[in-house]
Amino acid sequence: MNSKIRKERFIIVGGNAAGMSAASKAKRLNPKLEVLVFERSSHVSYSACGIPYYISDMVHDVNELVTITPEEFHSKRDVTVLTKYEVVDIKPVKRLVTVIDLNSGKDVEYAYDKLLIATGSSVIPSFPVAPNVTRVFSLQTLDDGIRVKKFIDEKRPKSIAIVGGGYIAMEMAEALCQRNLDVLIIEKSGQILPGFGPEIVKEVASKLNQNKVEVLTNSQVEKAFCSGHDSVVSQLESGEKKEADMMLVCTGIQPNSKIAQLAGARLNAHNAIAVDWKMQTTVSNIFAAGDCAETQNIVSGKKDFLPSGPTANKQGRIAGENIGGGTATFPGVTGTSVFKLFDLEVARTGLDLQKAQRLNFDAMTCSVTVKSKAGYYSDATPITISVVFNKRDGRLLGAQMVGKNGVSKRIDVFATALFNRMKLDEIASLDLSYAPPFAPVWDPVLVAVNVAKTKVK
Repeated sequence: MNSKIRKERFIIVGGNAAGMSAASKAKRLNPKLEVLVFERSSHVSYSACGIPYYISDMVHDVNELVTITPEEFHSKRDVTVLTKYEVVDIKPVKRLVTVIDLNSGKDVEYAYDKLLIATGSSVIPSFPVAPNVTRVFSLQTLDDGIRVKKFIDEKRPKSIAIVGGGYIAMEMAEALCQRNLDVLIIEKSGQILPGFGPEIVKEVASKLNQNKVEVLTNSQVEKAFCSGHDSVVSQLESGEKKEADMMLVCTGIQPNSKIAQLAGARLNAHNAIAVDWKMQTTVSNIFAAGDCAETQNIVSGKKDFLPSGPTANKQGRIAGENIGGGTATFPGVTGTSVFKLFDLEVARTGLDLQKAQRLNFDAMTCSVTVKSKAGYYSDATPITISVVFNKRDGRLLGAQMVGKNGVSKRIDVFATALFNRMKLDEIASLDLSYAPPFAPVWDPVLVAVNVAKTKVK
């Protein structure tokens, strides 16, 4: 009889936020577990949100964005991490994965007892790019960020077209302005920052204009092709052509869920992997977490696709705890985010007005602009807050805001209220902090909520 029994093996497909959080948690709970991570890029456990600041040269060393290296995972946590390895097939009945070594091209099968799919998401251009175009980039991985920065450092481009007008486009517009590039943003919808209200968008658009960022809305890129060797042309559906030294595609992200679907896992309407409260997919012994997976939207009460770094870390931790022998459930998120654009802070949480109405809430919105600090304080600046609420019962549904300071502090108040399904009159009673350097006597949150209360039926 063979006395050597194989350890229970936990395989993770994808080595960033969700995957490495799961690896660490599972190993901590069950030290006897063999944990094996396959990552198709060159890095694991890094700050994807820090990539724009690396490209702008605010962060000088790319290693500052790396939390822990594969070698450190092995030496400190007994987790084996293989980079430049891609899982291309999952056989759930036999509990086998097929992995390709991207350096050698060889493929190997590995057995698993539990499997986590943490493959993240991808930016997929909605337009064809000619095969000879080498100046079109996206920002999906740290490797992508390194390529973009290397190109700017070596080729010294003078102009860039950013396709898409969401958060990443805004952060990259600032980063590229700091690198002295002329920036053009091309957005297919009627406004930049789709989902934000007109009051917020107006201030953001004004800030882009002040910094000489050109913005084209209602402009769909039909194709991208090369003009000589030193530029790329964006041909718009209108027939207009825009030429730049490079292009960055920021057209929104799609979950990398194909491998899960091929393994028999169910996907939701957003093509994200369907999971239960424990992050278990519809296939036995296979879990999913991060930007490839769905999450519960606490405000709507429905499953949704709300990708973000903090959500990926939390979902990975929940999956790791359940795989490691514990019991944990993920309650969902409210969809909170914040970004910086030059000297502005822009944030949102919960539902925007259009989404709330699509979900059959009797929703409306109201906006206020008030000072962030006591009016007599030297650097008091305006904050614009837009509140979305249900007219019938006064329940808060969402909030958005923009200002030069104090925005991230206040969006968290709204996020907490949404998590607890609070109504406007309850929020109006909150005992928020006050001192002239930080807030006026009536905090902007309270002002916005009290104005909204007057609209409730």
